[in-house]
Amino acid sequence: MQDKNENSYKTLRSQMVKNQIEARGIKDQRVLDAMRKVPRHVFVPDAYVESSYSDTPLSIGYEQTISQPYIVAFMTESLMLQPRDRVLEIGTGSGYQTAVLAELADSVFSIELIPHLADAAEKVLRKCKYRNITVKRGDGYRGWPEKAPFDKIIVTAAPPEIPEMLIKQLSDNGIMILPVGVYSQSLILIRKKQDRIVKEKLIPVRFVPMVKLKK
Repeated sequence: MQDKNENSYKTLRSQMVKNQIEARGIKDQRVLDAMRKVPRHVFVPDAYVESSYSDTPLSIGYEQTISQPYIVAFMTESLMLQPRDRVLEIGTGSGYQTAVLAELADSVFSIELIPHLADAAEKVLRKCKYRNITVKRGDGYRGWPEKAPFDKIIVTAAPPEIPEMLIKQLSDNGIMILPVGVYSQSLILIRKKQDRIVKEKLIPVRFVPMVKLKK
């Protein structure tokens, strides 16, 4: 598959969007266009390139994964991203979700706990010529207070409970989506309306645990 030219990859992305994403009800055209554009195959380890457009999460090492394409699309659509949004992403991972966000928002601030993954993702994102992404190594539970508030927040690992620090960094009328739970996880959508927090349980999921930085 590594010998395929870019047109072949483009065809695979179109098939992925049609069969895995549109077929399951994702309707936001901007999200669909972003998923057709971002080259998922460059964000996976070489051993998994042939599976990069398959309907499954894939290992990226360090007990971490790149999410199933449908879940990436579902979480992205749920955020209702606007072109001027500033987005905080907790869990850069391979950088694939980061790139999808960057196609739709003004700027993306992404935090990754594992130094090697942060460095590798930065390298790929630079190669893909994204200029509106800032990646830093750090503890996702702390968020990025120096850059807050954020219009949207997305968390791609599962904490046992919703981190209060992240809610504090969400702007008024902001939206956050994250998986929550240990043995049983659900995607939770949070809307912040002044002092009121509205939580909605969406779908059952299975994400890697969200880990705190060891002191």
